[in-house]
Amino acid sequence: MRTRLFAPRVFGRHVPLPLVIWLALVWVLLWGDLSVGNVLGGLLAGAVISWMLPLPLLDPGIRLRPVALLAFLPRYALDMVVSSVRVAWWALRPGACAPPVHLATATLRTSSEPMTTLIIVALSSLPGSLVVEAYTGRKELVVHVLGTSDTSSVQEEVTRLESRVIAVFGTRADREELR
Repeated sequence: MRTRLFAPRVFGRHVPLPLVIWLALVWVLLWGDLSVGNVLGGLLAGAVISWMLPLPLLDPGIRLRPVALLAFLPRYALDMVVSSVRVAWWALRPGACAPPVHLATATLRTSSEPMTTLIIVALSSLPGSLVVEAYTGRKELVVHVLGTSDTSSVQEEVTRLESRVIAVFGTRADREELR
C-alpha cells in the first residue's frame, strides 16, 4: 500500500513522489524564482527524470519517531556538553598528566546494519570517544575512550546509547531485538 501511495506507476514504472518533489525543489532553487511555472516545470522535470532513470525502491531500515527524537536530542546534547567539558578540562588543566586512555570492546544487542551505523555515528560524535573497529557479524564495537579504563562503564554507556538510538530510529524488529 505504501509503495502505491508514495510511488505510483506511470506507464509501467514506479515514480517516487518524494523524489519528484525533491527534484522540483532543487529545480526551483536553481532557477532562483518561486513561481507557478517554475514549480510546475520542476514537477514535470522531476517526474520525467525519475521515470526515465528509475531508482530501485529500497527500504533503508530506519523509521523516525518524532516524540522519541524529542526525548533523545536533549539527552544527547547533554552528553555532548559533558564530554566536551571533560575533554577541555584534560587538555587545559595546568601541570596535569595525560588522561587515562582505553580501548574497550562493547557488545551490541542489535544485528541491524543501519542501526549499527547510527550508533557508531552517535558514539563517534561525542568528544572523547571514537569507534575504531566494528564487527557486525559478532555485534562488537572497539571504542577508543578518554578518561576511563573501565570496560564495564564503556559497555553500559554504549548499551544506553544503543537503546536510545533504536527507540528513535529503529524498526519494530529492531526494538523487539532489544527485549
